[in-house]
Amino acid sequence: MSFRQARHEEPLTFEMAYCEVGESMPVPDGLLPANLVRKDVPCIPKLSEREMVRHFTALSQMNYGVDSGFYPLGSCTMKYGPKINEELASLPKAADIHPLQPEETVQGTLQILYELQNMLATITGMDAVSLQPAAGAQGEFTGLLIARAFHEKNGEERTEVVLPDTSHGTNPASAVMAGFNVVTIPSKDGRVDLDALSAAVSEKTAAFMLTNPNTLGIFESQVLEIAKIMHDAGALLYYDGANVNAIMGKTTPGKMEFDIVHLNLHKTFSTPHGGGGPGSGPVCVKERFAGFLPVPVVAKKGEGYSLNYDIPDSIGKVHGFYGNWGVMLRAYAYILMNGRDGLTEAAERAVLNSNYLKKLVERFLVVPYSGLRKHEFVASGSSLKEKGVRTMDVAKRLIDYGFHPPTVYFPLLIEEALMIEPTETEVKYTLDKFAEALASIVKESPEILHNAPQNASVKRVNETEAAKKLILTYRDYLEDIE
Repeated sequence: MSFRQARHEEPLTFEMAYCEVGESMPVPDGLLPANLVRKDVPCIPKLSEREMVRHFTALSQMNYGVDSGFYPLGSCTMKYGPKINEELASLPKAADIHPLQPEETVQGTLQILYELQNMLATITGMDAVSLQPAAGAQGEFTGLLIARAFHEKNGEERTEVVLPDTSHGTNPASAVMAGFNVVTIPSKDGRVDLDALSAAVSEKTAAFMLTNPNTLGIFESQVLEIAKIMHDAGALLYYDGANVNAIMGKTTPGKMEFDIVHLNLHKTFSTPHGGGGPGSGPVCVKERFAGFLPVPVVAKKGEGYSLNYDIPDSIGKVHGFYGNWGVMLRAYAYILMNGRDGLTEAAERAVLNSNYLKKLVERFLVVPYSGLRKHEFVASGSSLKEKGVRTMDVAKRLIDYGFHPPTVYFPLLIEEALMIEPTETEVKYTLDKFAEALASIVKESPEILHNAPQNASVKRVNETEAAKKLILTYRDYLEDIE
């Protein structure tokens, strides 16, 4: 039994609480629209302090996060973030400032943002940075708008963005939103097929989007050849920074001759994420693209700092103000705390953990493609189909063992994919236990797996329906269970 199953208190249901009907307070005529005035007096649960504390404690135990346990969600880098960074972000001088305050009243904040820009430029090997984008996908969109503006200024009409079949799902979406047509090329032995890339590139190509290492955890060792193909064609090379956790301190996108980069501060640099936010997706560019960055950027002016709107070729604003400040403060603290040596060690440990866990998992599941992996690896559950078991069944059963499932069915070129990223913050004991759980699960009967999870507070849901039909109220919930 996992610690998540061993709870003595269950959250209270509405029916379990004594319901006390209070007196209705009359609403003055005309104060509210008639359709918004409550017709019936609400029934308010009457609970003791002890019951309330136990209720919310039990609810908290039903949630799963990085603080609860192993979270091997591939390509998401769900690593533990130091709590000191949370404390820093919640300090009144950080949390209570307003984005419309005069610049002279937020000099400390602007200094942090300015220094963070420089830190990220160094880490990526780029020259200029915008901190505005609020997420990695918005960073992609921003980077592609910069690419489009660059080509337009040069008098070129380039309408296509090329992607490998290992790309993140947000890549094609961002390209389409930025006004491009998408051309997808196949991989060869888990890497970019150079012949396919050369055939796909033309005078219409604006950029090639690539993450390195890619979503299989494999390093694109021919990246300089890829860069040459793109640059010889007058196109740009775009770096999706989702997997930069594997290369920090070892190399940079700049050394790989990328032109535009986005980072995910909420993945690599300390902010807990999931459930839609918070996030931050700064865009870093080589010098010749600096004039296209969103306005404003933070600039140093004498001994002070200011917001620079004087960027004539800027693509404009992509965020209401200047970016997600709290996320950036955490990243700033995380980078200072670790320094170059610490960031390098984090990358080394992430790669070590990934390869150690891969060795354990490939004893009972196929891991396509040979060789070293970087931060993550992708196993295939295709061998389980013979007994009627799918990857989703395995993922749901992991919940019963107290583990969050890895990413499943992605990337699409791997049949029945399980995409596993252990990150550098996990210890050997946890990796061993996860591998043991997975090894046990693949031996279990289809009946057990089809009915998983069995020990969770919520049984298996219809994934498609859950995405389309949100439960908004308690009444909706009651209607569903009836």
